[in-house]
Amino acid sequence: MALSLAAVPRGEALRGHLAMLSVSALVAGSFSFGSLIANDIDPVALTALRFLLAGVLIGAAAALGPGLRRHQFRAPWRFVLLGAIFALYFVLMFEGLKTAAPVPTAAVFTLTPMLSALFGWLLLRQRVTLRILAALVLGGAGALWVIFRGDPRAFLRFEPGRGEAIFFIGCVAHAAYTPLVRKLNRGEPALVFTFGMMLAALAVLTLYGAPALVATDWGALPPLVWAVLAYLALCASAMTFVLLQYAALRLPAARVMAYTYLTPSWVILWEIALGHGAPRALVLGGVALSVLALVMLLKDG
Repeated sequence: MALSLAAVPRGEALRGHLAMLSVSALVAGSFSFGSLIANDIDPVALTALRFLLAGVLIGAAAALGPGLRRHQFRAPWRFVLLGAIFALYFVLMFEGLKTAAPVPTAAVFTLTPMLSALFGWLLLRQRVTLRILAALVLGGAGALWVIFRGDPRAFLRFEPGRGEAIFFIGCVAHAAYTPLVRKLNRGEPALVFTFGMMLAALAVLTLYGAPALVATDWGALPPLVWAVLAYLALCASAMTFVLLQYAALRLPAARVMAYTYLTPSWVILWEIALGHGAPRALVLGGVALSVLALVMLLKDG
């Protein structure tokens, strides 16, 4: 059985927070790097290969660590469900990055805490305090500010870009994943549970994306695609999947997803490091609201 919230020691909860801080930085890199290759490879093919490479890494770590036992993979439908959900998120992320810039796309990602709190209540009956609710609303406002580039007329017209709209659907799937991990985990170690999920995701992607996999000219892909793929598989997949699983078993769903509020800030730093410049000052106001929302959520914890 998964740990109940009341049974999580303070030290374990702190390690859950540190895990999510690392996740936010690593995930942010996938937006900046992913946008560089989004139009060079089919999103399904990219995601399938990403899961394959990350699955090998996590599978090896699981075998050398807690070990892989047949009983740990009972009720395989759990892994299929979680794998399909996460695969959908990543495919739609790269589909969205074909037309959306990294910072607005990352801002869409910050809507997931509010969605995750909703799924946490529906699936686990996790309730939120008034402070958490206020923080979620504030963070959502900050996300919308960035998505609409600080232009109130664009917000009133409510015309988000096509890429942002596509990615939002993926974010709904991502938000459901966090509480589902707690609900479906039956005491399996994080590495083992993540490995099972990734195997299932790879199977789903292979079946669904067989035409794209066959049509991709793997030998003709630019070196940058392989470099980004290595980052996505090792840092933004293998490491973050395990860290997210670890945190989801120790923190409420809303607080796990609260760290997504840092994503736009990390993306801005990544974009500056890559020489793409910083967004205009007006947009930074929305990022500031997102960071304030994170502080409110952590103070509540």
